[in-house]
Amino acid sequence: MVLLAADIGNAHTVLGLLEPSEGAPGHEVLAHWRVGTDERRTADEWAVLLRGLLGRQTSEIEGIAVCSTVPSVLHEWRDMLASHLGDVPRVVVEPGVRTGVPVLMDNPREVGSDRIINAVAAATLHPGPAIVVDFGGTATTFDVVSARGQYVGGAIAPGIEISLEALGRRGAQLRQVELARPRTVIAKNTVEALQSGMVFGAAAQVEGLVHRMVGELGVAVSDVSVIATGYLAPLVLEECSVFTAHDPWLTLRGLGLVFDRNR
Repeated sequence: MVLLAADIGNAHTVLGLLEPSEGAPGHEVLAHWRVGTDERRTADEWAVLLRGLLGRQTSEIEGIAVCSTVPSVLHEWRDMLASHLGDVPRVVVEPGVRTGVPVLMDNPREVGSDRIINAVAAATLHPGPAIVVDFGGTATTFDVVSARGQYVGGAIAPGIEISLEALGRRGAQLRQVELARPRTVIAKNTVEALQSGMVFGAAAQVEGLVHRMVGELGVAVSDVSVIATGYLAPLVLEECSVFTAHDPWLTLRGLGLVFDRNR
C-alpha cells in the first residue's frame, strides 16, 4: 500500500509517500517534499500543488493520513480530499482517532496532533522511554514518552528561525543572516555572533532541557532514547551530546502507524 502522509505545520507542510517496511514495524519513506504553509491557498490550489509534486504517483495512492496545527489549512485540506481524492481512504488525526498512546495531560485536546504523532512513532520505533526534540522553524518542541508508551508531557521553546527573525526585526543594528554553524563560539563579527547564539544556544538549550527531563523521569540517561527530528535538526545535531538517533521523517512515519491503527 502506498500512503500519502501530510504534516501541516505553521510555516511548512511536509509531504511524504510511504510504504510498509518489510519485516519491521512502521513504514519506509519513498519520497518527500516540503512546501510553504499558505493559509490563503484554497482546496483547489492544494490539489494542483499535490498533483504537480506527485505526478503519475497520484493514481498509486491507496491511503492518506493528515495532521495539522493550522485549523484554516486543515479545513481546505478536508475540502480538497473530499473533492479531488474522495475515493481514497483517509485518516485526519484529531481527538477520537486511535493512536495507541495514552495522553497524560491536564487537557489532552490541547496537545498538537503533530506532537502526539511523534510520540506514537517514538513509542513504536525506538526503545525504552523517549524524548523527541522536533526542530521546526516556529517552535522547538520536546515530547516525553514513558517506558509504558504513554505521552507524559513536554516543553515548547521558540524555534531557531523565528528567534533569528525576531532579532532582525527588533535589533536596530542587527540584520537577517544565514542559519549556519559559525567558525567559533566566541564570534569576531556580528553575523557570526548571531549564528553562534542561534546554533550553540539551541544546542545548550536542548542539552539542558533533556537532562532536566531525564531527571524528572527518574531513569538513567543511558536508558532514554533522545530522538532529533524536524528540518532544522541537522543544524545542531552534531553540537548536542544527548541525541541517540536522528529520524528526519519521524512524523510521517508516525502518521503511517496511526493510519494502520484506524483502517
